[in-house]
Amino acid sequence: MTQTTTTPELSAAAERHLGGRWIDDWRPEDPAFWAASGQRVARRNLVFSVLSEHIGFSVWSLWSVLVLFMGPAYGFTAPEKFLLTATPALVGSVLRVPYTFAVAKFGGRNWTIISALLLLVPTIYIAVVLEPGVSLATVLVGAMLAGVGGANFASSMTNINSYFPARLKGRALGINAGAGNLGVAVVQLVGLLVLAVSGAGHPKIMVGIYIPLIVVSTVLSALFMDNLTMASNARGAIREVMRHPQTWIVSLLYIGTFGSFIGFGFAFGQVLLVQFPEDFPVPVKAAALTFLGPLLGSFVRPVGGALADRYRGSVVSAVTFVAMALGAVVVLLASLAHSLPTFIAGFVLLFVLSGLGNGSVYKMIPAIFSAKADLAADDGTAADLRARLASRRAGALIGLAGAIGGLGGVLVNLAFRQSFLTLKNGNGAYVAFIAFYVVCVVVTYLVFIRNRPGRLVGV
Repeated sequence: MTQTTTTPELSAAAERHLGGRWIDDWRPEDPAFWAASGQRVARRNLVFSVLSEHIGFSVWSLWSVLVLFMGPAYGFTAPEKFLLTATPALVGSVLRVPYTFAVAKFGGRNWTIISALLLLVPTIYIAVVLEPGVSLATVLVGAMLAGVGGANFASSMTNINSYFPARLKGRALGINAGAGNLGVAVVQLVGLLVLAVSGAGHPKIMVGIYIPLIVVSTVLSALFMDNLTMASNARGAIREVMRHPQTWIVSLLYIGTFGSFIGFGFAFGQVLLVQFPEDFPVPVKAAALTFLGPLLGSFVRPVGGALADRYRGSVVSAVTFVAMALGAVVVLLASLAHSLPTFIAGFVLLFVLSGLGNGSVYKMIPAIFSAKADLAADDGTAADLRARLASRRAGALIGLAGAIGGLGGVLVNLAFRQSFLTLKNGNGAYVAFIAFYVVCVVVTYLVFIRNRPGRLVGV
């Protein structure tokens, strides 16, 4: 397949860009352009972006499964294992900021190729070093390297945001992120399969499965994805969005949704083993339950985006946070009663709700800058310039909010670590989650829903 058969005609300026497959003329808000060629190109890039991001999330989540393989022969305590699951969340979140810049610097297709190849570093490292007797410092390095998988989210979302018109961004971003998030559940299913077939003594099989998948994903991205000249998210865009108070509010809300999703995804198996040891004498029994929550939460993320397209992201997010607070109350009561079925049901509910909230909060980002662009119409700014600025700023905030939201995964694992250290159970962490979700409800209502002067319409 050649470039000319799948993309609009390229200008000579594209030859100055790094690599090939650059599109200079991209007008998704133009109905005629979108119907003629834009829709087809956007969907093709979405498909292969989803594949690469999905594998990235799986690599990012590897340690949520690997800790289940690390029995007494490894000599690690429960708090040390929570540290292992918190580390990739931290590194992945920090790396999301430069990964956002990378789309503008290298192009969406080019950076997808590079970021996919980087996934070989943690997988090969783990395949070499992971065995009984390995030191904590050595496996912490492996956990840090796995953080590159989480960073893929920011560049992928920033890239896909540029391809779709405003009316379809919620659904497109939801599909891209939801299929990526599905990597958390899939890697846990792979872990379950390996545990069931080979036992807990062969964790290296996990990374052996993913290494060839990474290579295939890289090749497909090179063959079928494109770069957009207009997808400019230079550091100046980050500085611009940092001046908007809504940036920090959306980031706070994303800590509550995505931070919960990825934090619970990393920690849930270990929480089951520590809090209900009598019910899980072997790791495979815990692994058989851990995948369900991330699986459902990933599937409903596009639903959250679609609901936000219809009912406004702020409204859907506020309702979701109310429900998440109630879900955390269920988990707390189940923990106090030592009721495993209710405990699992409460956590699955939290996964589903956090998935819905992920989609609705991310829809708020382009809606915020579209509303600001509409306000700028009063000062005579041209419509096409307003649209480009809105897309540029939304892409920058997608990366920044994704980075800050990912830190929520670190906080979740640290909350569990501290709660088990001090209380010997997770109850302290559950109380903290309830309080945070209540704060998110109040903030969402006061800033985006309550009628007041200066409120952004349509967010």
